[in-house]
Amino acid sequence: MANAHATDSNTYYIPHGSPWPIRASVALFAMMLGAVGFLNDWAGGWIFLPGAVLLAYMFFGWFSLVIDENQHGAYNQQVDRSFRMGMMWFIFSEVMFFGAFFGALFYARVLSVPWLGGEGVKVFTNFILWPHFEPTWPTNGPGRVGGLADGNFTPMAPTPIPAINTAILLTSGLTVTIAHHALRSGNRTRLAVFLGLTFLLGFTFVGLQAHEYSEAYRDLGLRLTTGIYGSTFFMLTGFHGLHVTIGAIMLTVIWLRVLRGHFTPTRHFAFEAVSWYWHFVDVVWLGLFIFVYWL
Repeated sequence: MANAHATDSNTYYIPHGSPWPIRASVALFAMMLGAVGFLNDWAGGWIFLPGAVLLAYMFFGWFSLVIDENQHGAYNQQVDRSFRMGMMWFIFSEVMFFGAFFGALFYARVLSVPWLGGEGVKVFTNFILWPHFEPTWPTNGPGRVGGLADGNFTPMAPTPIPAINTAILLTSGLTVTIAHHALRSGNRTRLAVFLGLTFLLGFTFVGLQAHEYSEAYRDLGLRLTTGIYGSTFFMLTGFHGLHVTIGAIMLTVIWLRVLRGHFTPTRHFAFEAVSWYWHFVDVVWLGLFIFVYWL
């Protein structure tokens, strides 16, 4: 049985048997099947819908349970410390996730492309395989893969949308920090205003990125299948956009909880966890803007 209240610092809340982990597993498995089907052209984008609906249902149900337990005093300071450590390790795993994609970009630009162009053991990489390949970046590979016509494409410029999105995310990092200080000082009106501005800026970022993607597919010949440049561009920016979307949804939930009077100046880990995540998203975007769009 679970401890109904864990106010004693020497006790630790043990949750009851929960159906949510298995539901989360089913939702993620369904989304993975959808991704496999989409990438192999088995079906259109709708194939993601069942997994996405299950995942949304899981998040709503599981988070509602955790919020209810917290509001009823089930968590003490020891549980709070466990939550903090869990969030730290989660963000570390996200750093490793994006580090792998940045590593792939570095490998392609600094090592693979020069090798294919004749640097190093030229007889194998250049003279025999691709004698006419020019080792310049951006590239869609020696075989001119993808693009609207014969592999031709236009690389994404750092202006205007990426530069605007950079300003938006940096501003959102400032607004969430102001909201945090307002929470700690007990100014709930300022907290609600600046937290609301933060998630609105986040959704604005996602909307502008969707417009950028439509322009890339429609006008620039730039797609996920456009060689190494297209795949690295859309994998990095696409996963970051997914993280911004998730972060903006979490900020919206926190904002609704603020309106309901949740959190105190000394007990507000849920707010802190989302703000940590949001600052992480900001930092990743700065790396993307520099290494994907600018350099």
